[in-house]
Amino acid sequence: MSISEYHAANAADLTADLADFIESELTDAVAKRGFASLVVSGGSTPKPLFEALAQRQLPWNKITVTLADERWVDVSSKDSNEGMLRETLLRGAASQATFVPLKNTAESAAEGREMCHETLAEMTDSFDLVVLGMGEDGHTASLFPGVSGPALDSNSLELCAAIIPPEAPHERMTLSARALLNSRKIVLHIVGERKQQIYKDALKPGSADEFPIRVVLHQDRVPVDVYWSP
Repeated sequence: MSISEYHAANAADLTADLADFIESELTDAVAKRGFASLVVSGGSTPKPLFEALAQRQLPWNKITVTLADERWVDVSSKDSNEGMLRETLLRGAASQATFVPLKNTAESAAEGREMCHETLAEMTDSFDLVVLGMGEDGHTASLFPGVSGPALDSNSLELCAAIIPPEAPHERMTLSARALLNSRKIVLHIVGERKQQIYKDALKPGSADEFPIRVVLHQDRVPVDVYWSP
């Protein structure tokens, strides 16, 4: 495992530090290759981060953004990660970024999985940066304990999977472990004492089926930076 940990005194400081880091990583990627790719997560934790990033003077027209997971709802739904991203990140200068949605025209995530796989395969050979969150059950993206099955296999050929969460609403489309690890760097962004404890528990040996975040923490392909605050 190659894990670096960064702690901040509070969530606001953490947001500023992580925005600085992401800006640096994407700027360097564009300078080296002429373009950059960023994968981000939904939920409430990253909203201030997205709002901060939208203010940064990045070469947005050379950056492609997609999501680590998406609920199978219309973009106008309050539960849509894409909708949230368009309200917080993809505005102003940042609206020049190319956004690749996970939700497509299929009736269900299961029916839309193949189309989503093809879209992701065309996006890039390797993501520059993947920014993940983590739930208090140890899930990341929409890889949930006990139900994610082959999507947790980092050697699988599939880039995405249709998931029905055990408790949370809506069918989901999620990037698979293989897709998440097909990146140059991963950031785990967590806030709160409870999540820090889950993170520590997930660092211990055990099954990814128990704590899916282990597919990220227990691997040696991609360096992981953990950003945490109370």
